[in-house]
Amino acid sequence: MALSTVLIGTAPAGAAERGTRIAPGVGYTEFDIQAAKGPAHAHVLTVDLRDPRVRLDLLHPGAVAARATVSRLADAQGAVAGVNGDFFNITETQHPGVQATGASVGPAIAAGRVLKGAVPEGQRFGPALPPGTSTEDVIGVGDDRRARLDGLTLTGWIRTPEGPLPLGGLNQYALPVNSIGAFTSTWGGFSRVRATCGTDIDRAAPCSADTYEVTVRGGRVVAAADTPGSGPIAPDTTVLVGREAGAQQLRKFFAGKPVTVRHRLVASASRTPYRFALGGYPVLTGGQPLPGLDNTTAAVRTAVGIADRGRRLLLLALDGAPEYRTGLTIAEVADTMRRLGSVDAFSLDGGGSSTLVAREPGAAAVSVRNHPSGGVERPVPNGIGIFTTG
Repeated sequence: MALSTVLIGTAPAGAAERGTRIAPGVGYTEFDIQAAKGPAHAHVLTVDLRDPRVRLDLLHPGAVAARATVSRLADAQGAVAGVNGDFFNITETQHPGVQATGASVGPAIAAGRVLKGAVPEGQRFGPALPPGTSTEDVIGVGDDRRARLDGLTLTGWIRTPEGPLPLGGLNQYALPVNSIGAFTSTWGGFSRVRATCGTDIDRAAPCSADTYEVTVRGGRVVAAADTPGSGPIAPDTTVLVGREAGAQQLRKFFAGKPVTVRHRLVASASRTPYRFALGGYPVLTGGQPLPGLDNTTAAVRTAVGIADRGRRLLLLALDGAPEYRTGLTIAEVADTMRRLGSVDAFSLDGGGSSTLVAREPGAAAVSVRNHPSGGVERPVPNGIGIFTTG
């Protein structure tokens, strides 16, 4: 692919380290990019994971089906900087009477704890995925403190005296057709109805007319309902939601029936457990842009680059001010991240979600460094937080 972006006023590699020092191992800079459809302005954080005082983790509001601004999430969790994260269930105009959950599309891990699995590809929000990618793609940092691109697949079982049933989802706003999904306290108190709307290939398809819900507490069934409910889920409780064939299986469950639910996310490449991971999609691997990246639609973007064998990260958010709002195409994002020294890069949610925050030296709270394109920060379900000690 021909190079299409020009970075103005900064060296392509290592630029952010020569900007403002936010904290030990964390730098910030901003610069202009001359793109095909007009100028863009980039804000970039660099993170040196070789510094033991620095770590990354998921910014999130404490529930999967909840949203908050990046600045509020960063301050609540004590992060010194961060950017917005995954694409999410932002609207439900296709399903009258059903509210958008705000839950993210892809898998999520925070502090080594699995929060959720990925929705079916046909149910995702955001631009079309590049060929060969999926909703299971993640960027994450392992126990070895190295960042990498990977895929995380949910695997799980519902064990009963009659035998096991496959688990089709975990704290997801959309479940595969004919499946059973598990909802835990991590989901929050939001309605679970959206999980039974749409199909694996059509997000706008009607909600299923064949649903059933079973509540399991202390390893036994304690309640059942014909439609998915809402309200907080206790820590020792799992709510199983079935649609179509999954609903028919759950109707066989009776009060007192022993049931055990097990689940985990299995990595497609790394054997190192992840301390942190979230969804989006790759745009650069091994120093090369993915084939088929869109080179026509420009927008405000957020992306993450990986350099130095996973020891250095670059977190980029474009400015949404009117003079820069044309932004970059996905192909230009890949090119920009490569020019900044990334070997691998990953696209996150953009548009009105694109937000980069960082503390001023000596400040107790973060400030928003870019101009969100909507004029104010958009509440989002998660983000990447940078945390330091010392």
